[in-house]
Amino acid sequence: MEILVIGLGSMGKRRIRLLKKIRSDLVIIGVDSNSERAENVKKEYEIEVSTSLEKALEEYNAEYAVISTSPISHAAIIQKCLESGMHVFTELNLVNDGYIQNIKLAEEKKKILFLSSTFLYRDEVKYIIGKMGDYVGRVNYSYHIGQYLPDWHPWENFKDFFVGKKETNGCREIFAIELPWLIRAFGEIESVNVLAGNNTDLNIDYQDNYLVLIKHKTGHKGMMAVDIMSRKAVRNFELFGEQIYITWDGSPMGLKEYNGENKEEKTITLYNSVDTLEGYSSFVIENAYENELRNFFEVVKGEIQPQYSFSDDLITLEWIDRIEER
Repeated sequence: MEILVIGLGSMGKRRIRLLKKIRSDLVIIGVDSNSERAENVKKEYEIEVSTSLEKALEEYNAEYAVISTSPISHAAIIQKCLESGMHVFTELNLVNDGYIQNIKLAEEKKKILFLSSTFLYRDEVKYIIGKMGDYVGRVNYSYHIGQYLPDWHPWENFKDFFVGKKETNGCREIFAIELPWLIRAFGEIESVNVLAGNNTDLNIDYQDNYLVLIKHKTGHKGMMAVDIMSRKAVRNFELFGEQIYITWDGSPMGLKEYNGENKEEKTITLYNSVDTLEGYSSFVIENAYENELRNFFEVVKGEIQPQYSFSDDLITLEWIDRIEER
């Protein structure tokens, strides 16, 4: 069976590496209009490549497509792949272009349209969601996620990276990564209050930091601090209530739970092994990226329901739009 991996930047290469690990039966074809990048990936991963999606669609009979291009280009590529009869896995879109049309097209073609939401596949997030599912009462949480934008991809100018653009900016991506699991854990959002601004000298046309108070329909409340200015990459989460206290620093060994009865705090160990890549911060682990690819193939087989959908993401993106407009 053949699978197209469209977009051979850092995320496309990550997907290729993981696909080779979990599906030895797949023939992987990389697609990227940048011929130099395509050739480098061909040599590094020993796969076939094409510099044209149209040519790849003509030359190969792929059953699956993984779309890892810049988010602004996703809608048109998704449409082409669905029309060609492929099940589609796509990275975060950040914009809702073509959502309704592509949802309908996938239904018409009887193909899976699968959207990445990597943090829903983190074991720490699953643990927190499970705790909240059993919890009686209301809680508060605080959550700071930040990293200086030029440090995101130090090997390239952030202006050449989609997070440097207003429509798909860095803060917007953080919200798109984090809100799905926060909504799953604490319930649908009822309202938000926002303070935002620009604290850096970065040459960008969007705000570089947000403080957001979130009220959930369940009565839970949270505060998110999202920024692209923190010189240290941070992901600091604190959950507190009458019968619960959990902290997480984003790393695999950084989940801790306090026992109010014996007054002890313990580290929650959830991983037998952790897969990481050099050059990324400690809270970027490959396990979750692998798990969601496995989930994609299980959904295609009809064995399981997807963790997250385009319909779910429409709601998430609507809230991000409201946050940015405040």
